[in-house]
Amino acid sequence: MSYKLLFVCLGNICRSPSAENIMNHLIAQAGLSDRISCDSAGTSSYHIGSSPDRRMRAAAKERGIVLEGKARQFEATDFEAFDLILAMDRDNYRDILFADVDGNYRNKVQLICDFASRHRDREVPDPYYGGKEGFNYVIDLLLDACEGLLQEIIQSQNLTPHIKQ
Repeated sequence: MSYKLLFVCLGNICRSPSAENIMNHLIAQAGLSDRISCDSAGTSSYHIGSSPDRRMRAAAKERGIVLEGKARQFEATDFEAFDLILAMDRDNYRDILFADVDGNYRNKVQLICDFASRHRDREVPDPYYGGKEGFNYVIDLLLDACEGLLQEIIQSQNLTPHIKQ
């Protein structure tokens, strides 16, 4: 049985697919791909079926991370399907909780930046309308947050990493 993570942003082409693929990269390095799985979604339907943004892919590639996937919209069934739902910012956090009409899943929803240790930002800024430095910053921030998240999951789920050389 695997622990399932869902990363959520607005359009599911920049921040959340980056978090998904960064986390998958870190999970693979820790030898835990059979124990932790990831997906991503957007709160809007703007980009359904689209690949990750080319500028985001370029920023990730500079760090040896390949961004894969197709954008999809967050659905109410995701509350049951995932163990933890990670919002990129407070707006997405509120939108996710709004979809939880009975309030049964609030404990599953958190901000990804709550797991960051080297950055002070509490939200992942949307780089879509900015320049290259914005995309690079998002990758750095998500690497920090995903490293912290992975350590939290390893501890809370009593997992033993099998570091690959």
